[in-house]
Amino acid sequence: MSPAKPSSSHASISGSSAHKGALAGRLPRRVHLLGLGGAGVSGAARILHARSHVVSGHDRAFSPQLEPLRDLGIELRTGESRAGDLPGDVQAVVRSAAVPDEDPQVLEARRRGIPVLKYAELLPLLARRERTLAVAGTHGKTTTSWMLLHALRAQASDGKLPAPGALIGGNCRLLGTNALASEADAWFVVEACEYDRSFLHLEPAAAIITNVDEDHLDYYGSRAAIEEAFARFADRVSPDGLLVLGRDVPASVEAAAGARVWRAGREFDHEIRARRLGCAELVVRGPGWASPPCELAIPGDFNADNAALALALAVGSAGLAGGRGALPAAAARGVAAYPGAGRRFEPWGSGGGIDLVHDYAHHPVELRATLAAARARYPGRALHVLFQPHQHSRTARFLHEFAQALSAADRIVISDVYGARTHIDGANSAGAKELVALLVARGAHAEVGGDLQSSRTRFSAGLVPGAVGFVIGAGDVENVRDGLLRDLAVCRT
Repeated sequence: MSPAKPSSSHASISGSSAHKGALAGRLPRRVHLLGLGGAGVSGAARILHARSHVVSGHDRAFSPQLEPLRDLGIELRTGESRAGDLPGDVQAVVRSAAVPDEDPQVLEARRRGIPVLKYAELLPLLARRERTLAVAGTHGKTTTSWMLLHALRAQASDGKLPAPGALIGGNCRLLGTNALASEADAWFVVEACEYDRSFLHLEPAAAIITNVDEDHLDYYGSRAAIEEAFARFADRVSPDGLLVLGRDVPASVEAAAGARVWRAGREFDHEIRARRLGCAELVVRGPGWASPPCELAIPGDFNADNAALALALAVGSAGLAGGRGALPAAAARGVAAYPGAGRRFEPWGSGGGIDLVHDYAHHPVELRATLAAARARYPGRALHVLFQPHQHSRTARFLHEFAQALSAADRIVISDVYGARTHIDGANSAGAKELVALLVARGAHAEVGGDLQSSRTRFSAGLVPGAVGFVIGAGDVENVRDGLLRDLAVCRT
């Protein structure tokens, strides 16, 4: 028997209807953004600026995402938030999920009667729902979103259609941005995050769900709650649209959909024809269509799965847009041209016969996939990993799974945990010491690194010519890049 379909989630999401009503469905010209350096909020700032809004913002610390915004002329401040940082002429405030209710600028905005929205509430105001394509899932959202955008751009170029836009949680290395404003009546691709049930603010024309796995348990509490949230998201896709599902998405999620469904392995599927240094060449076939061979520029069979999902929705959405034809060949060409996103198997440079690569993996499933792709990309080379665990609660929940995944490396340095959105509460927390102990018990060469700079020093000192150094994590571990490259230049020249 199919699981019961959840009650319709097209009703308003709790906690913010007053803010939406105050804006009457559209944003005023003057907008202030809190958590400006965040992946989503920084992209929203770009799009608002491109659409002639007057934008300002604040973040606690300067980050690589802020510099290009400053270059655009966006007024920004960093440091501790103060009520006085809120400009006097602001008409709406948008905050990232990391900015709390008690933030002084949030409190000041409310004192003045200025609407305060979460970033998730802003997304529906940036694109018409009938032109929004959303990509959700526990793993692979960023890559699949960019693959979809590249497929749509190639289709638009071939068919002389308006150029699509996107707001995605990581920079495309080819385009050098995390957001593009769409032309009128063009598709708009949105990375739809499940944390805080943010994706339930969207009502997309069509969508992808890559997979559903246990994550963000500090928020959801159970896998059942996660699956229920994804089911509600599936229900929010337009009944006239298309929902593309990964092979292992639970049946309960599919049962909730009112839209037409294409599931990998059923309505469409892909075949890997060849692999070159870990990069797959694949062909995708769906209802009445097939792509030509598509050779990916990024490694990992999991990226072949992502590419198939993106191609399927690009083909299906072409059918939704007035029957102009599927253009699978153009979509495949676009996906093949995608070079990868920042922080996703991102080459950092090399020195002394050592290559450095960075990846955002912060869940055991992602770690296993990343390290398997590394072995295929760099066959026969020693694999050294500097890993920064992300959140004490996630580290504790998946401690044994992390140890199993990381033991595939030849050497591992574990830094202090990056504690975004978490608190440490005894039994529900774990850190580098506990993870290293499990790794050593498995026979792995592992050590505690300490803070980021100490971890960088330990990691660098143990790198040997011919090795590949992988820096992995979703926190601020990316900040060791310049120091590591200096270490390689100074110590091995």
